[in-house]
Amino acid sequence: MPKVKTHSRAKKTFKVTGSGRITFRKPTRGHLLTKKSTKRKRALRITGQVGQANLDFVKRLLRLK
Repeated sequence: MPKVKTHSRAKKTFKVTGSGRITFRKPTRGHLLTKKSTKRKRALRITGQVGQANLDFVKRLLRLK
């Protein structure tokens, strides 16, 4: 039986913390920052956590289950 491969984009996007939570960098922070408010950019700095609704799907992409 062949090896099961991890989803290429998922391994670049998500990171598993020591406690088992899955984090990601929030989108729209890479360019066109002049039109975004300071408050919005500050909120985008905080890393996001995968919600309960999508957790099983992301774990399947990362082959954690």
